[in-house]
Amino acid sequence: MAKKIGKQTIIMEKPPVLLSSATVAGPKEGMGPLAGDFDLIYEDLTIDEKSFEKAEVKMLLDAFQLAVKKASLSLQDIDFLIAGDLLNQIIASGFAAREMALPFWGLYGACSSLGESLSLASLIIEGGSGKNILIGTSSHNCTAERQFRYPTEYGAQRAATAQWTVTGAGAAVVAKEGDGPYITTLTVGIIKDFGLKDLNDLGSAMAPAAASTIEAHFKETGRKPSDYDLIVTGDLGQVGKMMLLELMQETGYAFGDNYTDCGLLIYYPHQKVDAGGSGCACSSLVTLGHLLKKVRSHEIKRLLLVPTGALHSPTSYQQQESIPGIAHAVLIESKL
Repeated sequence: MAKKIGKQTIIMEKPPVLLSSATVAGPKEGMGPLAGDFDLIYEDLTIDEKSFEKAEVKMLLDAFQLAVKKASLSLQDIDFLIAGDLLNQIIASGFAAREMALPFWGLYGACSSLGESLSLASLIIEGGSGKNILIGTSSHNCTAERQFRYPTEYGAQRAATAQWTVTGAGAAVVAKEGDGPYITTLTVGIIKDFGLKDLNDLGSAMAPAAASTIEAHFKETGRKPSDYDLIVTGDLGQVGKMMLLELMQETGYAFGDNYTDCGLLIYYPHQKVDAGGSGCACSSLVTLGHLLKKVRSHEIKRLLLVPTGALHSPTSYQQQESIPGIAHAVLIESKL
């Protein structure tokens, strides 16, 4: 059984396996540095659907089906589906789950949803309630922009601190048995809110939560940053990354060269994404498409993944609420 150590961290006694992963990406992401690691790149943002929202459902369905196929399984072999996205009441996940016809848990952790879904799938398998669990997350630049800020057609001036919502979807099969990579340790985040309210600077709002979770992980496991081949946050972008580096210096766990952020890996600087990438698909595409290849080849033996999320909504913004941040850490290892 899983063993809880400290307040936030859980050690897997029999670590679940990332049996397969699949990634589908939008055209802008397909022109970035990681394009060769994606399974499918769409030529346009609508994917022959009638709306951007329907296109997001299609992306998630494609990722689900690819992940199951790559695991050499059928839908009958999948015990549960766990998924999340950014749209109102996670409608992309809900409508995709309707087509999959699997027992479904929908979750909302904003851009931290990959960490949350991997964590919950691991605990279910460790507890003996399933053998194969399909997880996935998605985001679409055009759906997120018109929900949280302005429709892209509006042509609003972007701030230098703003991040570009990644268009794409990622899925994985978390299984009881397999040859790795293994999910060995989870650190569940605590919401941190420093009172920031700028929707065009979510990196700063999320950085304190990332620092809190990572510090808890180190303290409760007795490890230090140099014990990992790579520590990667999900969606802080350039501004949030710089803030996190300062915060970790203050905790006594200063990062070295083995730290980066998914939002800085997915695009080239010349692609005009301001502070970098964000969205549920940001950490999914980078991790499930790019980094897991390095883990499977043992180039990365110990990967600490820390997706971050800003738990705000149009309603909370209109009520002048601040932006709560959350981060969940998932340790992925190439071998036991």
